[in-house]
Amino acid sequence: MNAMSRLKSFFGVQDMTAGRPMEKLIQFSLPLLIGNLAQQLYNTVDSIVVGKYIGDTALAAVGTAGPILNLLLVLFMGIATGASIMASQYFGAKDRPGLSRVVGCSIVLTVASGLLMTAVGWFASPFLIGLISPPADVAAGAVTYLRIIFIGILGGALYNILSGVLRGIGDSFYPLLFLVLACVLNIILDILFVARFNLGVAGVAWATIIAQGISGVLCLIRLVGMKHLIDVNRQTLVPDKPITRRLCMMGLPAGVTQALFSMSAIVVQGLTNSMGTAVIAASVAVMRVDGFAMMPNFTFGTASTTYVGQNIGARRIDRVRAGIKDLLKLALGTAAVLVACILLFGHGLIGMFTDTEDVISIGIRALRWLALGYVAFAVSQVLQGAMRGAGETMVPMWISIVSTIMIRLPLAYLLAALTRSEAWPKGNPDALFASLLISWLLGMAMTVYTYRRGAWKRRLPEDMKAG
Repeated sequence: MNAMSRLKSFFGVQDMTAGRPMEKLIQFSLPLLIGNLAQQLYNTVDSIVVGKYIGDTALAAVGTAGPILNLLLVLFMGIATGASIMASQYFGAKDRPGLSRVVGCSIVLTVASGLLMTAVGWFASPFLIGLISPPADVAAGAVTYLRIIFIGILGGALYNILSGVLRGIGDSFYPLLFLVLACVLNIILDILFVARFNLGVAGVAWATIIAQGISGVLCLIRLVGMKHLIDVNRQTLVPDKPITRRLCMMGLPAGVTQALFSMSAIVVQGLTNSMGTAVIAASVAVMRVDGFAMMPNFTFGTASTTYVGQNIGARRIDRVRAGIKDLLKLALGTAAVLVACILLFGHGLIGMFTDTEDVISIGIRALRWLALGYVAFAVSQVLQGAMRGAGETMVPMWISIVSTIMIRLPLAYLLAALTRSEAWPKGNPDALFASLLISWLLGMAMTVYTYRRGAWKRRLPEDMKAG
């Protein structure tokens, strides 16, 4: 067996309904973690190139566009979540026709929603950026960046949704390969378009959509080629009503949750913008570092959904609790290591994005506030992922509503009002991050409570609920 064959046997399609849970989870999570690292490099390299070659105003423009973009991507998030859950359950049940219908329906919905989003996003970009009232120089760059991203949004949608289907059936190897390839291409094009051709913020956006488009097409080719598991043909490439309805029912709460996070970020972005360009730039840098810190948490959350989904489909309820315990050990251990690195190397991490000392100082304080929250978020992601894998997507949505809308938003504005001073007439930027930490901690407490009460079993057949 050559090196590539051995690598594929370890990182290939994982049937997590048999074998040691810890071993299967590591095999699935490791390539997924590397893939998430590569995906995070998209935004990070964009920010580094913009901050170093163009300046803090351009860095603030890219960061300002981020929450708006995320809000408009909730449709894709819903489709991806529903497709991943259904794919894992049909795969676990060894139901080839059902799995094929899920894949075909997901492809059709992805293309249709991607084309719709391109049209809506292009015309709505100026209005949406105007809603959060950034400084004029920041707003111009943000509109340019957002419009170009929407031109190529279908490529990103194909990757995110179809890679979710692949992971649902236990294949985290090929999404990793495609994402690493796209990431390398993105880095090369970033430097070429910005540093060589002086295209500014537009160059960063073009580099991103070209790289994402290639990764999306490769995922599509991979799925079509999996003839030993799936049939992708004229019969399955149709909008199947029962599949579409169930996919939306499972995915809608996840989409709503993402929408809440994005709307919260937009509202808080308005507060951030009022504090000045230095705070905006610092927040962008912190969120890029935050993306890497959150990456393992989202990885283990996805692994939890796939693992539980497959075992529910195979009616192996006995394996679920053992696997979740193993995942919690992995998630908490990883979070502890990352928090230590952030606290030790915070100055250097923020310094990658800017040379401005005021921006670096604000960023370091922010990372210190958020450090403990990454441990709490690790627990939340694993347990909420388990609920979603079992088909219970409403409970995580309600937890997000409470922690994000009812706690984080009013708390951020309250703390900002209480910390106003001559130096910070609109409030101390620490208020932004303290409110986020508190919402994460309370969200974890609610998640643990609902999981222990057995909320994840509500969607199971009656004969499985006692397991």
